[in-house]
Amino acid sequence: MDSLTQIVLGAAVGEAVLGKKVGNKAMLYGAIAGTIPDLDIFASFFTDTVTALEIHRGFTHSIVFSVIFAFVFGWLVSRYETYKEFKGWAWLFFWAFVTHPILDAHTTWGTQLFWPLDLRLAFKTIFVIDPLYTVPFLVFLLLAMFQKRTSKKRQLYNRMGLILSTSYLACTILLKWLAFNQFEKALESQNISYNKLDTRPSPLNTILWNANVETDDAFLLGSYSFFDTQPITFETYQKNHDVIDKYRSLDKMQRMIYISQGWFTITEKDDQIYFNDLRFGLLNTEPNSENFVFKYEIQEKPNTKEIYFIESPKGSRDAKKLMSDLWVRVKGN
Repeated sequence: MDSLTQIVLGAAVGEAVLGKKVGNKAMLYGAIAGTIPDLDIFASFFTDTVTALEIHRGFTHSIVFSVIFAFVFGWLVSRYETYKEFKGWAWLFFWAFVTHPILDAHTTWGTQLFWPLDLRLAFKTIFVIDPLYTVPFLVFLLLAMFQKRTSKKRQLYNRMGLILSTSYLACTILLKWLAFNQFEKALESQNISYNKLDTRPSPLNTILWNANVETDDAFLLGSYSFFDTQPITFETYQKNHDVIDKYRSLDKMQRMIYISQGWFTITEKDDQIYFNDLRFGLLNTEPNSENFVFKYEIQEKPNTKEIYFIESPKGSRDAKKLMSDLWVRVKGN
């Protein structure tokens, strides 16, 4: 999830664990702990694109990390804070750390919660930014913050924020199931034979859902809003995987295919080859668009047999266009 959401979650968890004893400091340290797992994003400054993608939401989003660094930070804070109980601080950091990846596991990218096992949990029930999850949670956290640490209202407000946000997260599982059934029915009614069906919410909401459908030689992309009155339609994108046959044996290509979980197409434009990760969809809703959220140019290293990937830049104009398209599409077809 986005940084603000993780800060709010961490602060609320910190308050639940230690708020009665240390007041707003529990929120402060919880908020800090809620952001620490995402420091893995700085790997992109020190390594190549593929390795940075592998590192993201890996070790720092694991139970192992939560346990080890809960002891480390708990010990450090207990050394200089007025409240000296190591166990209390360690418990705060553990829960603030571990709830971060548990929430992230509900997004499309997912997390390696059980690192070092090579298993990435991605339930794909909520977008990384969802105001319906974050805003009510933030409001209750602020209400709690301005109450005395021993006040029953403080505990009530914080508890309500946790209950509402968790309940909404649970509802997204039901909404995903309903959307999945609609896509299944559409594929059946259109006599489309397919190998796999994958669904996820569109940005900022859980009303409009997107689907990736794999067939033998292509992927079908479709969308469904709970306000739709017309049948679901699908756009076809050829896999074109044969274009990268010459690169398939290379380590970086194999790793990139594994990261995408096989949900990718290859396009060629102006003598350049692009690797398109379909798991995150498109930056607009135009028919046959190839403006994918995550699109990587494949380049060969001079005088070697190696390749590297360069992510295509995204600008504010792309974001504005996407928001405009989504607002129209959410209201139904």
